[in-house]
Amino acid sequence: MFSRDPQGSDPGHLIVVSGPSGAGKTTVLRRLYESCPAPLVSSVSATTRRPRPDETEGIDYHFLSREDFVSRREAGDFLECCEVYSQGDWYGTLKSEVAPSLAAGKWVVLEIDVQGTMAVLEHYPDAVTIFLMPESPEELEQRLRARGTESDASLQRRLEFAQRELAAADRYRYRVINDDVAKAARQICEILTNPGAR
Repeated sequence: MFSRDPQGSDPGHLIVVSGPSGAGKTTVLRRLYESCPAPLVSSVSATTRRPRPDETEGIDYHFLSREDFVSRREAGDFLECCEVYSQGDWYGTLKSEVAPSLAAGKWVVLEIDVQGTMAVLEHYPDAVTIFLMPESPEELEQRLRARGTESDASLQRRLEFAQRELAAADRYRYRVINDDVAKAARQICEILTNPGAR
């Protein structure tokens, strides 16, 4: 899957990681970047939602106004984008976050939802898709409640959306259960560096 070309340089690869909100994607990927020897780079998504207190522009997300997001969408700047939770905030992957890094031979990691993954696969059918799953639906709800950032109505929408995403897990090439952050990161690294081992 990830073999060197005859000239000895690594080609670029696209890796897509999805999972329901609360599955621990961001935490696991942070550990993956720190511990995996593969030349991974994160694609920073764009969103119209307001930043959380611990988030930084250009690192966690590109925080765009709704007007700017719509303008860029109409200009064809997004590889994929969608409105999450119906009439909520928009999220998307800018083409400028992906194509240049792939051309430079980097392994680009997208952290996006199921709908976005299906759109990306239309452009990059050989992308490696990985679905990160919680131990159980109960654990997922506990993690979301522990955040303390959601109203009851918002939490309910997230849980309903999570169930739909979990139902789509079998559309991904690999599935990893996040019952331990370090273990989940090791499993993803193994998938990327030695896919035949799984």
